[in-house]
Amino acid sequence: MFSETLLDSSPVHAPVLRGVHWVISFAVGILIFTGAYFSFGWLQEGTEAKVLITQSSFFGIPSFFFALGICYVYADTRHIGIRTAPWIAAVVVLNLVGFLVYLIYSAAKTDNWKRATMPIAYIFEAILVGVLVLVPLIYTEALPKAQLMTFLVAPPPPPPPPPPPAAAAVRIIRRVTAEDIMRAPTVIPKTVREIKDEPEPQTQAVGVVGGVPGGLPGGSAGGVIGGIIGGVLSSAPPPPKPTTPKRIRLGGQVEAARLIFAPKPEYPPLAKMARIQGSVRLEAIISKDGTIQDLKVVSGHPLLVKSAIEAVSRWRYQPTLLNGEPVEVVTEVDVNFTLAE
Repeated sequence: MFSETLLDSSPVHAPVLRGVHWVISFAVGILIFTGAYFSFGWLQEGTEAKVLITQSSFFGIPSFFFALGICYVYADTRHIGIRTAPWIAAVVVLNLVGFLVYLIYSAAKTDNWKRATMPIAYIFEAILVGVLVLVPLIYTEALPKAQLMTFLVAPPPPPPPPPPPAAAAVRIIRRVTAEDIMRAPTVIPKTVREIKDEPEPQTQAVGVVGGVPGGLPGGSAGGVIGGIIGGVLSSAPPPPKPTTPKRIRLGGQVEAARLIFAPKPEYPPLAKMARIQGSVRLEAIISKDGTIQDLKVVSGHPLLVKSAIEAVSRWRYQPTLLNGEPVEVVTEVDVNFTLAE
């Protein structure tokens, strides 16, 4: 129906616009679109392709219809037989208004108002639809505020990372060992307590009736030879067996425990990024079978302590023998962290 109204003005209903007119209009629209695309891309560096295509379409599509209108005026004036140049100039200068004026003039000239009323109706209908689409985008107050804010408000920022855990308080435990007990005093006492040796009590054996002369003192005649019944003899108690301490501390004359398995600690990534290095000193208890039973932090950077404890807890030692028996050992170990490694 559109071709019967806008594109048809001759009495034999021959279309005004030919194929060459459509090709020219498309070529103009594509040329304007391409030029606008590259111009916006050069002026707005870093803009997304979707935005550039949308901006260029606002120039390419109207250029296509503008060129199509000029081609129609050119072809129709030649069909009707009126002057072409003034009407093309009017359309170029006045754009849509000049095209509408030409449609009214040509309808009055040919006495065919259908060829003017129908195109004008289509044009105003397209303008009305465009206004209904563009007005809400220009005046955002007409849109629902609750729905609009969901698109305009930026999402909340992510929560901040949790603070690093506080370093455990270092508690130094002083243990009294056998070495401390056997060490000579550093200060001479002012008074010395006098110790008196008391004589040991003498116990007399009691003889038995029937003993023989020459027996133990106190025997009586008729006693059993060499036999004493109920006799009480004084004898010194056997010397005490030296006891082996259950736990000793390395140092002094005690030989250090022999390390047989010592995996290296893993350098903490956060400490490596902060360029932190140094030594972590731990107090360890080596059990009788050579495993680590207890670890306490003596000194060291908090970011290196955890890795040092995990590594030392897997260390293995050769059992320490004292008087031929395995004992527990209290010692201190140093774990070094160096960035150059």
